[in-house]
Amino acid sequence: MLSRLSLTNIVSHLTAPATHGLIILPLLITLSGLCMAADTITTPDNKPSTIADNKAGVQSGSNALEQTSLEDLKKSVLKLNRDLLILEEELLYPASNQLAVFVSVDVGEFFQLDAIKLKIDNQLSHSHLYTQRQLQALHKGGIQRFYIGNLKSGEHTISAFFTGTGPDGRDYKRAVDYPFTKSSEPILVELKIIDSTAKYQPEFVAKRWTVE
Repeated sequence: MLSRLSLTNIVSHLTAPATHGLIILPLLITLSGLCMAADTITTPDNKPSTIADNKAGVQSGSNALEQTSLEDLKKSVLKLNRDLLILEEELLYPASNQLAVFVSVDVGEFFQLDAIKLKIDNQLSHSHLYTQRQLQALHKGGIQRFYIGNLKSGEHTISAFFTGTGPDGRDYKRAVDYPFTKSSEPILVELKIIDSTAKYQPEFVAKRWTVE
């Protein structure tokens, strides 16, 4: 950068001889332009911006790029976790031996679910105590995968025991049995809690899903 003292000395030197008067004005304009160029940068649209402004712009662009890269990384990790879970289930529960039990609730006006116990061939396989948040999810149409395991081919029976609050706030217990024959295909069974408006009572149904 040219200092103001240097600029003054040059001007004084050039204004001494009269023969150089014609070049004083253009030179002053040029020198003045050089001084301004040291403090500003002209953008492509001819709008001057300071170095600080451009640094801020570069930093903002860098932050946006880092944020995009982080989001892409999160998506990749989630996809990898999902693929690993699927692979793990396929290894632990092959289709030829697999038994999966699901739970769903239809309306739920006549029965407030508290817990479910599941027995397979009179052996306790799984039990679950429900939270209010889980019940809300079921009432909104959610389906819970209640149990998954391996089962040998042959004749079997699923027994599900439901406990909760029934009509008029009374304790309510019901059970449903589902006999089936296990082949080389996976068995998918849905336990459904349905309101019977005709009886003003809840109904408990075990339904097998068809695997296509």
